[in-house]
This record gives sequence, structure tokens and C-alpha cells, in this order.
Amino acid sequence: MHSITRQEIIKALKGCVDPEIGIDIVELGLIHWIGIDEKNNILLRLTMTSPMCPVTSVILADAQLRIEHIPDAGEVNIDLVWEPAWSPEMITEEVRMSMQV
Repeated sequence: MHSITRQEIIKALKGCVDPEIGIDIVELGLIHWIGIDEKNNILLRLTMTSPMCPVTSVILADAQLRIEHIPDAGEVNIDLVWEPAWSPEMITEEVRMSMQV
């Protein structure tokens, strides 16, 4: 069994796209924290762009499945958090620049 890395998790989550915005949750800045223990159990803390986000359950389910499909992944738990609140400044610089007209 190999030790899962944060980079493997981020790579998997880059495929998890907010269907309303069309940008992945990593680039949107929705990931707050990734924890991995010695048994490859993973805890992910993330937020949504708004507490009223209508696709929250879709994004959470997609993120869960993507992490679970990483070879040797243990138990996967995702905590939806609201602090700190999401803001457009959390979007990666590269995506912010591409969104400017």
C-alpha cells in the first residue's frame, strides 16, 4: 500500500467541476484543508460558493467518489464548512485572470 499524497487528492478533485460555474473546485478555492492519516484515511474540509448553492449535494458526492477511487484510499470523510466564507479572491490567480474581460 502506498501512502496517498495531497497532490493525488488535488489531482482527483480537479475533475470535480461546479456544474453552474464550469470551474473545478480546486481552482474555485473551495478546498480548505486536506488531512491524510497513516492508514490513508482522508478528511477533506471544503466550502461552497454560497450556503444556498443548489448543487452542493452533487459536488459533495462527486468529490467523495473521486477521492474513493484513488488507489489505496482508506475511509473518506468530507466536512462542509462555512468559515472562512468563500469569496472570489479564493479563486486561483490564473482563473481570475482568464475571467477578466
